Amino acid sequence: MIDEFLKQNEIDCLLVNSTNEFLVEYNTLEENSRYHLTGFSGSTGDALITKNGIFLFVDGRYHIQADNEVDKSKITVVKLQVGQKFTEEISKKVPEGAIVGVVAKKNSQARVEEFQKYFKVKLIKNDPFELKNIEKKFCNEQINPNFTGISRDEKIKLIQEKLSGNQAFLFTNLEEVSYLFNLRDFSKPYASNIQGKAFVTKETAELFTPENMNNLNDTLVKFDGEILVDKNTINAQDYALIKEKAVVIKESPLKLMKSLKTEAEIEHYIDAFKRTDAALSAVRDYIENNDNISEYDIAQQLEKEFMRFGARSLSFKPIVAKDKNSALAHYSKSSKDEIIKEGSLVLIDCGAFYDGGLATDITRVFVKGQPDELQKRVYTTVLKVFLNSFNYPCVKDFCGFDIDVRARKIFEQNAIEGFVFNHGLGHGIGVSVHEAPPNLGTTEIAKTPIKENMCFTIEPGLYNKEHFGVRLENSCYYKNGKINSFVHMCYEKKLINFDMLTVQELEWLGNFEVL
Repeated sequence: MIDEFLKQNEIDCLLVNSTNEFLVEYNTLEENSRYHLTGFSGSTGDALITKNGIFLFVDGRYHIQADNEVDKSKITVVKLQVGQKFTEEISKKVPEGAIVGVVAKKNSQARVEEFQKYFKVKLIKNDPFELKNIEKKFCNEQINPNFTGISRDEKIKLIQEKLSGNQAFLFTNLEEVSYLFNLRDFSKPYASNIQGKAFVTKETAELFTPENMNNLNDTLVKFDGEILVDKNTINAQDYALIKEKAVVIKESPLKLMKSLKTEAEIEHYIDAFKRTDAALSAVRDYIENNDNISEYDIAQQLEKEFMRFGARSLSFKPIVAKDKNSALAHYSKSSKDEIIKEGSLVLIDCGAFYDGGLATDITRVFVKGQPDELQKRVYTTVLKVFLNSFNYPCVKDFCGFDIDVRARKIFEQNAIEGFVFNHGLGHGIGVSVHEAPPNLGTTEIAKTPIKENMCFTIEPGLYNKEHFGVRLENSCYYKNGKINSFVHMCYEKKLINFDMLTVQELEWLGNFEVL
């Protein structure tokens, strides 16, 4: 089948994506072609089919999970380390002179152009691993302006003011479109964004949803003027349609606008995290007070608690991982066979959407009964890194890159043999559980200055596949010259070796003893 497809399309290799036409991060497995090819269920990471075999590229969050899920006799897992770029590592597996088929609607124009620097690319229309006739349901809801602090019409006006008479914006990023129109869809799992694209001129703002998406092509063809686009968010298929009219902007104006939360959004987030804290605290009690329960049982109880405290849906598939499973940064199985026993470590990474349509995100680690000394040492080291990162001195134009550097330095000073920190320190939150800016990591985007009312996570972790993993994540916001925490869920005292903390760190820790 594959050989015939390559021959028909006159290509030597094929890139198989995890995304859909909207380039979403958390795509459903049903729409995830890379999953159908490899069996790997992680949210990010693409595959390359070559004459030398099939290669799956994953970052540090998924090294162990990929090894566990793929058939290694058929697929080679390429494990990227912090700082390595997907494009460069993919290029190393492309035979010299080979033509790589790239599905136009599932890759951004910016990514296609980056590929073209390294190897020959041919854009193709069809994806041989895409399931056909998937039934989709949509239920778009208008968000109350009391939660947003700014109406749809006010947002549209601010965008229109950036246009001249013969210009228009084409927005194709789902979070940006949902934000612009103050719309959400809580009917599907692990996302609140609507599916749609927006075309905004000086006088009009049109929303194209799956029901009328075909009309967008006609609108784009008929428009006699410049169409402003962000190459990072428009797929190559849409870009090709407007190429002669396209004017590339450095980044979408909606990207920064939605990252700077209004006072109403900050207030909504404060309330949403009170509910999130309460839900997770109830699950902590459930673990402590019940025997013979599994990861699956905890995940089910977690969803019940979120709904009890007013959640509309979960913001991502929760991670409930015991012992060695907690070393998989994005473990997603929540198995019925993994029973919590005396001394079991349990990592829970979870979040939800409430009526305001913004994603919450928190990670805590618990232990059934009494911990051992290694569990306490690792937990306390991660806590130490969080406390120092959270209390980073916020000088003018400080950025997430700076905080990440500080975190890694403290990990190095307190190294524990066999345990590694193999992901970024944090990410922005908003309409999606992951947004940028801001970002806390080693990439260029992390060098974007953190501004007033930006919201983000701080989530250091240590992982060892032979033992366990610990990650402690607080969602935060920058306001009045300091980093503030939305999360006030307490830390697990029996897992803390207080002798490892300085006087300053003990004082910082006291600020979180609320629940």
